[in-house]
Amino acid sequence: MEDIARRVLSMVGPGVEAEVFVGHTALALTRFANSFIHQNVADATTSVRLRLHADGRTASGSTTVTTDEGLAGLVRRTREAARLLPPDPAWPGLAPPAPLAGEGNWDEATAQASPDARADRVHAFVDAAGGLETAGYCRTMYAAGAFANSAGQSVTGRTAEVAMDAIARIEGADGLGRLASGRLSEVDGAVLGARAAAKARASADAVELPPGRYEVVLEAPAVADLLQNLALYGFNGKAYNERRSFAEPGAEQFDRAITLVDDTLGAAGLGLPFDAEGTPKRRVAFVSSGVTESLAHDRRTAAEAGAETTGHALPGGNTFGAFPASMRLEPGPASASPTELGVVVDPAAAALVAGVERGLLVTDLWYTRVLDPKSLVVTGLTRNGVWLIENGEITTPVRNFRFTQSYPQALAPGAVLGVGSAVTTVPDGWGAAWRTAPAVRLASWNFTGGASG
Repeated sequence: MEDIARRVLSMVGPGVEAEVFVGHTALALTRFANSFIHQNVADATTSVRLRLHADGRTASGSTTVTTDEGLAGLVRRTREAARLLPPDPAWPGLAPPAPLAGEGNWDEATAQASPDARADRVHAFVDAAGGLETAGYCRTMYAAGAFANSAGQSVTGRTAEVAMDAIARIEGADGLGRLASGRLSEVDGAVLGARAAAKARASADAVELPPGRYEVVLEAPAVADLLQNLALYGFNGKAYNERRSFAEPGAEQFDRAITLVDDTLGAAGLGLPFDAEGTPKRRVAFVSSGVTESLAHDRRTAAEAGAETTGHALPGGNTFGAFPASMRLEPGPASASPTELGVVVDPAAAALVAGVERGLLVTDLWYTRVLDPKSLVVTGLTRNGVWLIENGEITTPVRNFRFTQSYPQALAPGAVLGVGSAVTTVPDGWGAAWRTAPAVRLASWNFTGGASG
């Protein structure tokens, strides 16, 4: 891949600023439904992306044809496109030469996982569900990348990831098992299957509660949705520059229990150790003890804001902006004595549930849509298990709700009553981003009606 990047740069010729990213992605997926594997697919693709700035104009192009003829065609088309585009006075220039801060996470067993290895985890999930109907997937992926530009920056890296996302079902009630990791050995299908089945059985005969504001304990899959939307709409440098973000650097916008970081190179981090512009990744704190500190920037949004890039450039960033793909909510302190509340409650959330006089335990959020980006008011649904908490104990399964809630308001100063002491990494639906989160206890969540309303 390094050779391909150098070949493309040599074809561009002198007098042009150019950058090339060559990526190879191998994705393998084992999908199951009705407790049987029905699909096993694998796909490997090498792509080449070229961006150049010539005569004051910027253009991008890509190809999956890596022959000399294919690469020459990419260069020709991209140069022709640049001539047709308007001038780009905001061009921020190329990333200067800089060493990587670390290699990132790589696990050979995960990268080379066989269909049998994924099937073993599916089999364990199904067996642990104890006869309940199951469905979901186990996915492994590895990616390798090489970047080079005409300013002299040249870096390579690789990453591997496994994700399992599945449910167990009984008479309209679902239970969830979901986990992402950089190591195949850390994904135990039996543990996930037993948890999903327990939640499904405990969700049977759910009752309907009136809409309103409830104290809630959100488990990690639900918290991951908060982080996803905060990353996309709040800490996105392009959204901030366009005044579409709630973020106010330097302001105490969150409860002091909230610290949000992005750390691709950390123990739980996933992804390549550099961004789409060749900038090395590093740990970035977006919120520290409630105070908003940073925004995610690529070179263009950073130049517009008078800041420095944070290494969050993405392909297509001119449209979507830069946002953190590996955001993590830091866990709270461990409880003095472990709390056991039965199989329904994830052990990481048990201590939080024990402190609730009356509220709701929510496993997951889905179909979330932003109604107002500036205040980040989001509407969506609960799923995969909701229960009433009374005097610190789970008492009654509850039917799913629709909610309409400002995510920053839910995490505002004084609104966070507790943060769990253990984190879980959750994949997004496309395998392009990961959120690592503990459970959280929040003073108020606005449920506006039943899920069908």
